[in-house]
Amino acid sequence: MKAKQNSKRLFLWSGPRNISTTLMYAFAQRSDTVVYDEPLYGAYLSKTEAKEYHPGAKEIIDSMSSSYVDVIEQMLGRHKKPVAFFKNMAHHLLDVDQSFLKEGMNIILTRDPKEMLPSFDKVISNPKIEDVGYKAHVDLVERLELLQAKYVVLDATLLLKNPVGVLKKLCQACGIAFDSGMLKWNRGPRPEDGIWAKYWYGNVHRSMGFQEYKVKTTSFPARLEPLLEECRIYYDVLKKKALK
Repeated sequence: MKAKQNSKRLFLWSGPRNISTTLMYAFAQRSDTVVYDEPLYGAYLSKTEAKEYHPGAKEIIDSMSSSYVDVIEQMLGRHKKPVAFFKNMAHHLLDVDQSFLKEGMNIILTRDPKEMLPSFDKVISNPKIEDVGYKAHVDLVERLELLQAKYVVLDATLLLKNPVGVLKKLCQACGIAFDSGMLKWNRGPRPEDGIWAKYWYGNVHRSMGFQEYKVKTTSFPARLEPLLEECRIYYDVLKKKALK
């Protein structure tokens, strides 16, 4: 699939609870950028068992296209601003033609699973590796390299510790100028939010910018330890590639 060349496309491929919405809000502050919130979510739910346990699944499926082909065509279509930013979850990208990944910059956003898993477990309990994106991220990186598609890796911890420095490097990698307006926004929801925001976006709706990084002090749930060990194998691959 080929893109209509009116816009530069930025494809964010995050895992859940990885400050992906924060990053979407940052890009939404740019006057040259239009943002889209998880356009593949409905297609993913309609084709997987995740529809049985994701909050609001039926409402989400009913409100969005369930066709990967249609959604990807929309992503590659014309957009009203010079930059189009698509917030996606890596595990939402199933076995479809992925040649479209060559039509933009792919941004892989990861996070230490020791910090992410307890947060995710509060919304979807007892998650599996298929739910949390780490294996999907590594698989995606391998496909991007085979396709010779452009990509960068972000680590949420490094981004929170140094938002200015990491955003500047990200913008440079994407071929756009850094905009200091990306650092602040008004408290509350945005019109681009998906209808699932009520389940997931409470923290970012209370924020007015990138939150200061704080080390988690609560104990890690013992029942998530096996999943943590599985995720860490993939996370260790990703963090070596992350922008600093």
